[in-house]
Amino acid sequence: MAIDLTAIRNFARETLKDDTSGHDFLHAKQVARLAVSLYEEDHGRVSEQDQAILETAALLHDTIDDKVVADVAAQEVLVEDLLRESGIAPIGQALVAETITHLSYSANLKKHYDLPLLGQYVQDADRLEALGAIGIARTFAYGGQKGHPLYDPAIKPVQLQTKDQYRHHQTTSVNHFYEKLLKLADQLNTPAGQEEGQRRSAFMENFLAEFQRETEALSDPAFRVQ
Repeated sequence: MAIDLTAIRNFARETLKDDTSGHDFLHAKQVARLAVSLYEEDHGRVSEQDQAILETAALLHDTIDDKVVADVAAQEVLVEDLLRESGIAPIGQALVAETITHLSYSANLKKHYDLPLLGQYVQDADRLEALGAIGIARTFAYGGQKGHPLYDPAIKPVQLQTKDQYRHHQTTSVNHFYEKLLKLADQLNTPAGQEEGQRRSAFMENFLAEFQRETEALSDPAFRVQ
């Protein structure tokens, strides 16, 4: 059976079309592009089956996330049906399902989940989208969508321990850099991902240094990576 990802792309586009938090279809497509690019940087040309797995997991990774959809269980059933009809071998379908279930930052707060190799490239690509210039843009888009203040020196960053705390604690958009984003480069899995992560993380640190120069809002030692 030939691999055809048309239905998967259409499903991701339809699911993510109204998102304004930085988890839209453009983000999904960028994660897919990055995942393939990182894999090829480390391993050379990717096979058709592996590229399909990388792209499928990337396109679907936010379609079962409770940030985006109200009924996660129903979405998971739809995704299982899509995968069965995709032409991807059953072992590849299982790999996609495993990856998108355990990929997110919040899913790894209590216990780190070791993804299979292809899943690691998708996870790294997703986390790279939270770093650099695009990461800064998405941080403020997400904060605005959630009603978070831009910054507030009186609200200090905290050490996040659980998914519930991560989603519901009092925070600001600038705090998100210290609570999560500046930690990501050290958590990347792959050689290509790690190299790009360090570059993008340095860009964000320069942004925050300029933010401090302009606002003097980050003088408290709490505004450091814990």
